[in-house]
Amino acid sequence: MNLAQLLVRAARVHPDRPAVLRGERVLWRYRELADRVARLAGHLRALGLAAGDRVAIVMRNDVAYLESLYAVWWAGLAAVPINAKLHAGEVGFILDDAEVSALIASEDLAEAVAPRTPRATLVPGTARYEAALAAAPIDAAPCAPTDLAWLFYTSGTTGRPKGVMLSHRNLQAALACYFIDVDDVDPADATVYAAPISHGAGLYNLPFMARAARHVVPESGGFDPAELLALSRTVGRLCMFAAPTMVHRLVDHVAATGAPSDGFKTIVYGGGPMYVEDIRRALAAMGPRFVQIYGQGESPMTITALSRAHLAAERHPRWAERIASVGVAQTLVEVRVVDGDGSDVPAGETGEVVVRGDPVMAGYWRNPEATAQALRDGWLWTGDLGALDDDGFLTLKDRSKDLIISGGSNIYPREVEEVLLRHPRVREVSVVGRRDARWGETVVAFVACDGDAVDTGELDALCLAHIARFKRPREYRFVDALPKNNYGKVLKTALREQLQREDEST
Repeated sequence: MNLAQLLVRAARVHPDRPAVLRGERVLWRYRELADRVARLAGHLRALGLAAGDRVAIVMRNDVAYLESLYAVWWAGLAAVPINAKLHAGEVGFILDDAEVSALIASEDLAEAVAPRTPRATLVPGTARYEAALAAAPIDAAPCAPTDLAWLFYTSGTTGRPKGVMLSHRNLQAALACYFIDVDDVDPADATVYAAPISHGAGLYNLPFMARAARHVVPESGGFDPAELLALSRTVGRLCMFAAPTMVHRLVDHVAATGAPSDGFKTIVYGGGPMYVEDIRRALAAMGPRFVQIYGQGESPMTITALSRAHLAAERHPRWAERIASVGVAQTLVEVRVVDGDGSDVPAGETGEVVVRGDPVMAGYWRNPEATAQALRDGWLWTGDLGALDDDGFLTLKDRSKDLIISGGSNIYPREVEEVLLRHPRVREVSVVGRRDARWGETVVAFVACDGDAVDTGELDALCLAHIARFKRPREYRFVDALPKNNYGKVLKTALREQLQREDEST
């Protein structure tokens, strides 16, 4: 089934329900949203796009995002949502690799990357976009369950992003997992897009579309605690997906202002480590409104969940251990912890987390080698290290891929290292994450130079010229040489331990 059928059904059964809001104001009801989507889809097909062609969406959070995403599906095409914070060169690589046929983008972003698209660029708010919305509407195209729906690019340890192929069936399974394991949705609920729609927040549009509930884009288009609390009072029954750093900032605001938070129904957090003291503080400040999920782009939001009930069960003898975990396997997947040979390790012992089930990706876009490495005998090898207890609760221990998660965004050290090594006087560099109360982790670069230390402004400028701003190091450490083992491999563990010792001594 085409995911666009969620909107088709909502518009037929509940045409007058409010669908999309900008702040407090209702812009479109479901009848209007479906009509706009059908017309935009008709325009895309009139451009000559055929079933399965890719359409990139490079847009900051906006009310046009949802109609663009559903128009792509309605037309039988595949969406390529791209992080709007990426550098133009990074976006260009994705556009080329995915061989996109059209681009829908915010005006400033379109100017930088539009030449890479072969057929058309649509910019919401322009005359051309409005003309596209006046095209003849078409019926939602039929799709096979295995057809590509969402091509999600996630950076790899090689520094080049890989396209995760998510089918209509994958995302329908993720939708079902939300209802079963995360939260039910009432038609009176409202999901607010404070985190990027190009990522987890956007994937979570599906259950709210299925229930014909409300979709709210803040006036700011992003995350502002005061704005969200105001919306919780006026719009009510707010649900949102948030990175742990966002939860931390929201809780800080509630604690500082005493603002009531009972207008929030559910806050789902994930995408990075949530420390025990932080979730304790969140529960104390805002009550039992939280659910934790653990997933990857390759199994989107669907590996484990730590339910509202588990987080609230303070009298359970192992409550402290459980809130340090990422919960139990979601209903439509199997989760194991294995050794290098793929054999289960005993309860409590650490191994690699593997998962299988309908939400797991079809593979990496045109990358059979990476697909074969990640998918083995039907199991996705996540690269995350963890331990399962006797009750099935999974606790993550480390990330074998050296991934840094800062503010809910993934940063892979090698892509930063490769940029820094472009400086003619940088001899070697190693990038690691440092624990940070606000961001989860921050990026620290250990740099060995030829001669005197390089001016950090030069290194910052180099990063800003080649990668997204949020990936650049917050701190540079100049060293004579990097620690290495007998085989010449840099010991990142030693660097992280050094930073941890410094933090513990302050």
